[in-house]
Amino acid sequence: MNDGLAFLLELLALAALAHWGFAVGDGAGLKIVLGVGAPVLAAVVWSLFAAPRASFGLPVAGVLVVKAVVFGAAVAALFATGHAVLAVVFAVLVVLNTGYVTVVRRPRRRGPSAIETPPLSREGE
Repeated sequence: MNDGLAFLLELLALAALAHWGFAVGDGAGLKIVLGVGAPVLAAVVWSLFAAPRASFGLPVAGVLVVKAVVFGAAVAALFATGHAVLAVVFAVLVVLNTGYVTVVRRPRRRGPSAIETPPLSREGE
């Protein structure tokens, strides 16, 4: 269920960026460039660095920075287009979802006792 919410939030971020681009652009050409370009740029950055199968694996802190930039841009886009309440709700959902995913899916370090070692050979048995 959390994966579904995460994916929905990612899609909503792209939609918010597209809405912003089409709303603030001055003239049809700029509206198209911003309305298409902003979400495409966000999707490319996300796929390279923050997606589960990202092209460039980053440490958790790096992934969180990329997510903060993309989701932060979406929140700013919502504020800029007059959707303050939606921006706050979206930001809260993003923080809760990202925090949960980061804590639950954080790779666990294996302690010395968890390292598999071959059994000792017992000569003569």
